[in-house]
Amino acid sequence: MLTTIAVDAMGGDNAPAVEVEGALQAARDLRTKIILVGQEEKIRAELVRIGIPYPREKRLHIEIVHASEVITMDDPVATSVRRKRDSSIRVAARLVREGKAHGLVSAGNTGAVMATTKLVLGTLPSIDRPALAGIFPTLKGRGTVLLDVGANAECKPIHLKQFAIMGAIYSRSILGVRNPRVGLMSIGEEDLKGTELIKEAAQLLRGAPINFCGNVEGRDIFTGDVDVIVSDGFTGNVILKTSEGLVEAIMSLLKTELGQTVVTQLGGMLSLNAFRSVKKRLDYSEFGGAPLLGCKQISIICHGSSNVKAIRNAIRVAKEFHQAQLNERIEADVNLLETTKNL
Repeated sequence: MLTTIAVDAMGGDNAPAVEVEGALQAARDLRTKIILVGQEEKIRAELVRIGIPYPREKRLHIEIVHASEVITMDDPVATSVRRKRDSSIRVAARLVREGKAHGLVSAGNTGAVMATTKLVLGTLPSIDRPALAGIFPTLKGRGTVLLDVGANAECKPIHLKQFAIMGAIYSRSILGVRNPRVGLMSIGEEDLKGTELIKEAAQLLRGAPINFCGNVEGRDIFTGDVDVIVSDGFTGNVILKTSEGLVEAIMSLLKTELGQTVVTQLGGMLSLNAFRSVKKRLDYSEFGGAPLLGCKQISIICHGSSNVKAIRNAIRVAKEFHQAQLNERIEADVNLLETTKNL
């Protein structure tokens, strides 16, 4: 049976054009069924624009489910999630809850997507708070998982312990790291450094069923020396946004310098190839979106400014999550930990 992913077609800054085209690429490349959720007339118009005569083209496994409302980036999260019951993200979440889709992808209002996911799909019984997991490129070529990158501004030590367990399972199951090395974000490697939250969390992590390697610093995110880094959502989100801005600045500077430098034809080709290689390694769209770990079912949250490639890859990540049965693994591992602790 094909994996089915519900895509919030109205969520992103450039919706529904980007979502529709990204979904089309995923349906073609990944052998995945896509349910495009949103205002049907606008979605149909995009399919026609790119040459897909919906609904006659059934080989692509694309379906449209109408949703009359949209939660915008400016809508207050608490009220819009509850009042707009026919919003595209709420309808997409219902499709997952009802078993008509295996997971959802949205580039909409992050707070609204998280709130809807928790409200409609619920969290795993053993997890107190879901966490957003971001992947960062490293010098060693293997991504570092950082969580939480924005779901929980304030955390308790037990939350960081649960984040660490979920991050390790994610790194092992999705990224293929056999025994992920887990670090705790702090202001220094020494045990005495950091807030009380960090010190207490470090004690819990030492007793957790993970390969905990102690405190790490911000520079360790990109070295590849650790595979998973745990942080509260406030710090994690600052790191994420700072990194995104830094990457954009570096790529812009490189592009400008390459354009101004007078080189030979061969040297120019080599420089251009190197630039393209670096750009690909730093491109967030290669990783798709950030999964909300700890929910009962799959929810992938993308940048509001996501491009076609990002939407396509977010669908790929959702499919990989389903095939790896990641939520079931998280629940089993945390339950095993609690059972062992109580023996």
